[in-house]
Amino acid sequence: MKEYKVMTQKDRFFSGKFDPEKLEAAINSYASQGWELKGVATADIPSFGGSRQEVVVIFERDK
Repeated sequence: MKEYKVMTQKDRFFSGKFDPEKLEAAINSYASQGWELKGVATADIPSFGGSRQEVVVIFERDK
């Protein structure tokens, strides 16, 4: 059985603002908990006046 975690820019590591160094720290932190990075994508999120892109990171680990 597998378990999945989805992280976005709203995750506690980013404080609402994307930063590559914070992303690296988050990936390393989750890896130390047994999570394996499975994929990264961007998603268009509707917002006032149009849309914005948000980074989506997917992790997997055995339950």
